[in-house]
Amino acid sequence: MKRLNPHSSTEKKVLRQCFFLVGGLIILDHLTKILVIDNISLHDKIPVIPGCFNLVYVLNRGAAWGILSGYGWVLLAVSLLVLLFLMLFGRRWAEGWAERYYALALVAGGIAGNSIDRFWRQAVVDFLDFYLGAWHWPAFNVADSAITVGFAIFILSTPIRPPAAYKVMASQRKNGIPIFK
Repeated sequence: MKRLNPHSSTEKKVLRQCFFLVGGLIILDHLTKILVIDNISLHDKIPVIPGCFNLVYVLNRGAAWGILSGYGWVLLAVSLLVLLFLMLFGRRWAEGWAERYYALALVAGGIAGNSIDRFWRQAVVDFLDFYLGAWHWPAFNVADSAITVGFAIFILSTPIRPPAAYKVMASQRKNGIPIFK
């Protein structure tokens, strides 16, 4: 795939798709959380795949793995700041690569979904519980999954599509132009 030209119709199309991806993630995240709240009692579990996967209803008042529990307003402020940075610098960070736009949209949608929980419920609803024997991965939700997948796509994209600055430096080196003055 080719790098998208800034302000081109193709880039505008990708940005529109990202906007709908963020909105769709927020809706999916909250619909699943509402289903959990309405159908599972707090701290209960429904075995789905015995020995591997349960649906649960837990409230996480912190960040991943419950760290910073009790600092929900701080986490909300940091989340909103990250969303602001994504809106301001997302196009620059994507560097014209479509998969990076989508990756950043996944991260933004996930952050927004969990931020809404932090604001309205003062905790994030988690319900996906994977485990093997006595080993449990911390429960998570659709928003957490979107953030993880978005970061993974962005990170995997980096070695495949090195930053534009590296290409400029390589070109300068090849042409005998000093890189640093």
